[in-house]
Amino acid sequence: MSSPDTSARTAVAPEPPPPVTADQPAADRPAANRPLHERPEDGQLLAAKLVPLRRPGQWVSALALLVLLAMLVHTLLTNKRFQWDVVGSYFLNGSIVNGLVLTLWLTAAVMSTGYLLAIGVAAMRLSGNPVLRSLSFGFVWLVRSVPPLVQLLFWYELASLYPQLSLGIPFGHEFVTVRTAHLFSGILAAYVGLTLDVAAFASEIVRGGILSVEHGQTEAAEALGLGRARIFRRIVLPQAMPAIIPASGNLLIGMLKATSIVSVIAVQDLLYSSELIYNQNYLIIPLLLVATLWYIILTTLLSIGQFFVERRYARGSNRRSGTGFWQLFRGNVPLFGANGRSGRELAGLS
Repeated sequence: MSSPDTSARTAVAPEPPPPVTADQPAADRPAANRPLHERPEDGQLLAAKLVPLRRPGQWVSALALLVLLAMLVHTLLTNKRFQWDVVGSYFLNGSIVNGLVLTLWLTAAVMSTGYLLAIGVAAMRLSGNPVLRSLSFGFVWLVRSVPPLVQLLFWYELASLYPQLSLGIPFGHEFVTVRTAHLFSGILAAYVGLTLDVAAFASEIVRGGILSVEHGQTEAAEALGLGRARIFRRIVLPQAMPAIIPASGNLLIGMLKATSIVSVIAVQDLLYSSELIYNQNYLIIPLLLVATLWYIILTTLLSIGQFFVERRYARGSNRRSGTGFWQLFRGNVPLFGANGRSGRELAGLS
């Protein structure tokens, strides 16, 4: 009978407490060196105030950023070349407002049509038919590879490639013929080009949201005898919305700003309206500031709307469903009164 091997087992002696001098007060001594009657009890230790870790680097960097922010605000208010009085006089100008309306209309039309196409393209990507999968993949690959401005120019110059479009029997008799020079105006070219661009990017967003839904949901619906179209519309898509909404909100805000490229093909949107005015009076900076302020206002409103839509679809889950907008704002901007709590705690994520 062999004896147990104890050669690899060594005892590590604990570190000795620091030496205590004779003139050191009892309250300043470590707890291990105090007499038993002077050592703190468990209740006192639990009730002790936690001292946060000092981070001087964060305070220095925050102070430097605040100084830079103050310098920025100071130059915006004191530099007379910004001409804020001119900005105010043109802010509600009739031409500017008309361009703003066109920008909003184009954004809404492009997003609504683009997402309808995106749902169909995403369904084709997830289909079991290899032809549909290949065609949808090719569409997404091609549109995402070409810059939106190039697409707009191609659609605007479509008459150079196809002087006329016809409807009839494939490779046979033509029933209706339309001249593209009269059909594709700047607005229609912008609408078609941006819609296809949104459809390509949004289809990947929708596809990712659909894949986030567990396959057991579809199997349970099929066991109840529901059709595939109804399963997709009533079961899969509503559950995929919490994953689709955040990316879709970012895409919407990006598309609102991307509509400014239609000024290249002479569509009188918000930016092009500003350009027309400063080409006459040469007040370039004030008119650009007018367009910038409108874009800031619109993107802020869209961000607020995105928050409430996300909260609606997050009901019944633990994803910030009980957090209000103002609490979330204060959590991300603690200078406006976060009461020392972190944004993660205010957002209900801790």
